[in-house]
Amino acid sequence: MTVTPVVIVGAGPVGLLLAGELGRAGVPVVVVERLAEAMTESRASQLSTLTAELLHERGLGALLAEAGHESRAHFAGLGFELSGLDSAYPGNWKVPQYRTEAVLGEYARRWGATVLRGHELTGLTAGSDHVVCQLRGPAGRQRLDAGFVVGCDGSDSTVRRLWDFPVSAAAATRELLRADVTGLRIRDRRFERWPGGLAVAATRAGVTRVMVQVAGQPVPARMGRPEFGAVVRAWAAVTGEDLSGGTPVWLDAFDNSRGQVGTYRRGRVLLAGDAAHWHLPIGGQALNVGLHDAVNLGWKLAATVRGWAAPGLLDSYHDERHPVAARVLEHVTAQETLLLGGAEVESLRAILAELVGLRPVRDHLAETTANLGDRSGPPGPSPIGRRATTLRLRTDSGPLPLADTEPVIVRLGPDAHGPHHSTVRTVRARCDGVPPLDATALLLRPDGYIAWAGDDEEGLEQAIEKLLWVEGRKENARL
Repeated sequence: MTVTPVVIVGAGPVGLLLAGELGRAGVPVVVVERLAEAMTESRASQLSTLTAELLHERGLGALLAEAGHESRAHFAGLGFELSGLDSAYPGNWKVPQYRTEAVLGEYARRWGATVLRGHELTGLTAGSDHVVCQLRGPAGRQRLDAGFVVGCDGSDSTVRRLWDFPVSAAAATRELLRADVTGLRIRDRRFERWPGGLAVAATRAGVTRVMVQVAGQPVPARMGRPEFGAVVRAWAAVTGEDLSGGTPVWLDAFDNSRGQVGTYRRGRVLLAGDAAHWHLPIGGQALNVGLHDAVNLGWKLAATVRGWAAPGLLDSYHDERHPVAARVLEHVTAQETLLLGGAEVESLRAILAELVGLRPVRDHLAETTANLGDRSGPPGPSPIGRRATTLRLRTDSGPLPLADTEPVIVRLGPDAHGPHHSTVRTVRARCDGVPPLDATALLLRPDGYIAWAGDDEEGLEQAIEKLLWVEGRKENARL
């Protein structure tokens, strides 16, 4: 029996980024995708500041070069600036999801991933040291044995259902219609609240994206996409305008159902992205949080497969990422209430508008929206748990790369001292960030987060032991 180290179900952005991360770390991956052809829809089109950093660190900045840049974001339609963020890439980038998928697909294939399109997962069974995946594809039924399976297959996740992950969820009570339309001449609208509902419109490169919600309308049982006529009627009911002269390019309906699994890992099966957490797409968080799931999971799963992960390292994926998505769900739910509620929320919106006018509130919302406020790793004083980007670490040859496949010890300052570690790569660098860092060494995780900072060699060794199994690392090196 041949066991594939990792099978990823779902060739969306999250699954493809995860496949590239694993491949870059030397782990063979098979990606199983139900659709026979790559999607061509715009769908989730907003990439955040943290996502921009991660893409640039992996040599994928060309995707952002073709995107539309926005320096502002919003909370429930109340705008604020992102330009003051402590990042080389402040703001949001608007790029159609099919372009994101295409770039990440190339990234995955470049690092050796095999993508099986037109293959549907139909069964999962636990083996003694593997998971049996039953597939249905062009050649009929197939079996694929995997060391680990990761479900990146969306909010209706087959992996989640087949492996019986515990779920806490709320059913839909509101529906929104969305369409990309050419041939329209209507003004842009940014979350306009009308007596009859909500209307949004934005035109880029001749394509107008409209989004509309009719207040008080029940959620229909849909078997597919809405007809353009439904969008035309809903838009007219809310705004009084006629869209019928336009040509629809893409149509979509989505609702405010939301949920999250109780654990991101059950044995040899894990979930990421919308398969683990789903919600109304307000603020562009779903895609970005899913991509960050993939980066967090990638190096931990690779370390586990390769045999040098410390005990509990793979479980820390849930520990670190579950609270992030839970907080996003709270923010989205609050925004939904403020955006789609009736006259009863106007007083609350007025007070929130006053608060957003305060600098500390704006800074907090900007950092949260940009996904820069989340900590990863054990608690500790700053900068532990933060990304190393704000430290502006530089070696003699230039900026220190942060997208690695293994932990790295950074010795700081022109007179940096300390021994080279027997199993962890050591580099010497200076910190150009402000304020200066009060530490002589750092331990960087492969995802760019700071696992430890200080001047105590014993403390450094303890931090290393939380990430990797040193003896397993030595054994892996001999192999």
